Amino acid sequence: MLSLIGIFVVVVGFMARLNPLLVVTVAALVTGLAGGMGPVEVVETFGKAFKENRYVSIVWVVLPVIGLLERGGLQERAKTLIGNIRAATTGRLLLLYFILRQATAALGLTSLGGHAQMVRPLIAPMAEAAAETHYGPLDDDTRQSIRAHTAAVDNIALFFGEDIFIAIASILLIKGFLEQNGILIEPLHLSMWAIPTAICALLIHGTRLMLLDRRLARILADARPPETGQ
Repeated sequence: MLSLIGIFVVVVGFMARLNPLLVVTVAALVTGLAGGMGPVEVVETFGKAFKENRYVSIVWVVLPVIGLLERGGLQERAKTLIGNIRAATTGRLLLLYFILRQATAALGLTSLGGHAQMVRPLIAPMAEAAAETHYGPLDDDTRQSIRAHTAAVDNIALFFGEDIFIAIASILLIKGFLEQNGILIEPLHLSMWAIPTAICALLIHGTRLMLLDRRLARILADARPPETGQ
């Protein structure tokens, strides 16, 4: 029971709005000491866990790189690129990203996209630029709506695409739960049943994205000031 004191440390630390990294580190130390481990053994456990799972930390290395690229004008370059493509609309661009995101997630490459790595620095600015190219300047509500649709595309494509990959954690969790209740099933069968669901998600959300272009045209046309005659 004493080892659960780490949870109390986390709750108190977050309520006090302390540094999250400091709170988690202290909670881990307290949990280890309460569980009968010595200080050296706790630190050794930290090092062992980091060594065995160091590939997980590679993703975080990308974030400073993205920040430097944004400071160097990545978003502006993305807007300029998409602004020169007249055929690109917000709905078409987001639909293309949906297909790519879902396909890569189905192959287990879930880290290729994401809000920090792809949506904020690239896809959202490009979607906004496509709308500005066709409809002119955007008001704040429309801009926020486009950003929300961009984030939703990433979430939905990942959610319905990743279950096609048989080694994903969600498939293994479902398999384990079913086996505990006496239902034996192979991960491949679960993955096969995820394919129709992913196709339905693509068709439904793809239709919504195509309708998004019409809605943007209507909203921005109504917001555009009428032209005065000479």
